[in-house]
Formats: sequence, structure tokens, C-alpha cells
Amino acid sequence: MAPVNAISPPRQKSVRRRVHEVLDGSVPGDRLGRVVDVLLIVLIIANVMAIVLESVSSIGVPNQALFHGFEVFSVIAFTFEYVLRIWSSIESEADVTKHPIGWRIRYALRPMALVDLIAILPFYITLFVPIADLRFLRAVRMLRVLKLTRYSPAAGILVSVLREEAPHFLAAFFLLLIIMIFASCGIYLVEHDAQPVAFGSIPAAMWWAVAALTTVGYGDVTPITPLGKVFGAAVTMVGIGMVALPSGILASGFSNHLHRRQRTYREQAEVALRDGVLDDREIAELDDLRQELGFSHEEAAEILHQEAERVRRPLAADPDDVSP
Repeated sequence: MAPVNAISPPRQKSVRRRVHEVLDGSVPGDRLGRVVDVLLIVLIIANVMAIVLESVSSIGVPNQALFHGFEVFSVIAFTFEYVLRIWSSIESEADVTKHPIGWRIRYALRPMALVDLIAILPFYITLFVPIADLRFLRAVRMLRVLKLTRYSPAAGILVSVLREEAPHFLAAFFLLLIIMIFASCGIYLVEHDAQPVAFGSIPAAMWWAVAALTTVGYGDVTPITPLGKVFGAAVTMVGIGMVALPSGILASGFSNHLHRRQRTYREQAEVALRDGVLDDREIAELDDLRQELGFSHEEAAEILHQEAERVRRPLAADPDDVSP
């Protein structure tokens, strides 16, 4: 009989991999993974609703014990999830025996892992740190709603687009910063003598510049001199273009990202339809890919219909192959 130590590591590795598959959703069509995802989504939504209702005095005060019990239950569940994610994250590494501690630390510093930590951290701080006013930390619990981005394809697309277009967004905001400085200096020069309180310095004038460039226009600080009004109108018109610039970058990034996803699904559909027939395995693989890419059934059906028509269509004759 083999010693216990000989069979323990493979078993532990198998359990760890299964935990990673369930929590990470790396296995398409995994029923247990879907059940866990649904339960976590329901718990997150219930937490957000509880935090909102708890802020209403007529509801939160008489039901304080109920809200506290639900908070303790939620923190235990989220803590268990967080620990399991950190423990099983090593399975996403090609060589699970290489630097497991370092890999887990890198995983813990990822944005979504930090969101998971922030979701439970306020509870433990209020439990172990004697601080008089913890209303801010209790409000931080609302950040648990960010955990939903892990389960939303649309949120995943938005995060991917923001990551890809980050250099363009930084360039746009840098340009906005330069224009804001010029606007602040200009309005200070033309309005300082007329309104020494509102435009007493360039930093004070920056409030007006931000409101004008973002086209918010609160109206609490406005130019009153003729030159100041002309300058303010010019800054406001420039602000319209500056607000449209990030919107255009985001819209373009969304369009390009969706086109790439459609191309990925189209290529997979083309491979599956080469023989003219879709078997059960190919249908299941295409449906898993559809869910991963965040397509609706209608969008996937339209792409499949187009690819099927293209496969059935006879190949066009080669224009260079012309008979004499």
C-alpha cells in the first residue's frame, strides 16, 4: 500500500484546480461554477440593498441586529471566497510548482483581487481597530458592487476598452489640463481687477475654468467684464470639443473591441461549418464562446446564418483563369 504522503499532493492539486475552475469560470458549461456565480451575484446585490436600506433611519434602527447578522454572514462568505481565490490562483500559472507565494502575491495585487479585499476590509478594521467615527469605512462597503464586474460581460468589455485606450485617454486629459491652465491664467488677467475675490489668484480661477471647460457652468463664478465674457465664451466652446474627445475615444474603442469579438466568433463558426453540419459538440463549443464573448442568442444566430450562407455559396471562379 502506498504511503499517505505519496497520494496527498496529487489529491490536493486536484481539489485546488477544481476550486480555481469553479471560482474563475475557466470551464465553459460548468454547472457548479454557474451555481456559485449566481449565489455570489445574489449575495452582492443583497449586500448593496442592505447597505442602502440601513441608511434609512426608520428601517435601519429597529432592524439593526438583523442588518448586523447579515453583515457578519456576508463577510464570512466573502472572506471564504477571497481566501479560496488566493489559494487556487496558482492554478492559472503554467508551472504550479514555480514560486507559488510570489504568484499569489501578484494575484492579490490585481484590481479585482483588491476589490475583493476592500469588500471585507472595513468589517475587520471596525472589529479590531478602536476608532471613534467609522462612518466612512462603513460607506466603503458600497464598493462591493464592483464585485459584479467579474460576472458582467458588458463590464468586462468596458474594462478592456479602458485598458486598451488608456494612452489616448491620458493624452486627452493632458491636453485638457494644459487648456485649463491657459484658461485660468487668461480669466485671471482679465477679471482680477473687477472681481478680486472670485478671481483673486490663478488657483482660484481654476474652479471657473473647470466648470467652463466641462460645460457644467454652475454660475457661482462668472465673468462680468466685456473682455472676460468674450474669453469665457471662447473657453466654453473649446470645452465642448474637449468633452466630446474622450467620448469619441470610448465609442471608437467599444466599436473596435466588439468587431474583434465578432471576428473571433465568426472564425470559430467558419471552422465548425466547414463540413456543412453542426454536431452537438460544435454547438456546445459555439454557445460557450458566445457566453464568454457576451453575445446574445440573436447576434450569434445572425453570425451563424451569415457563415452558413457563405459556406453554401459556390466559390467564385478565379478571374485569372479565363478560357481562350
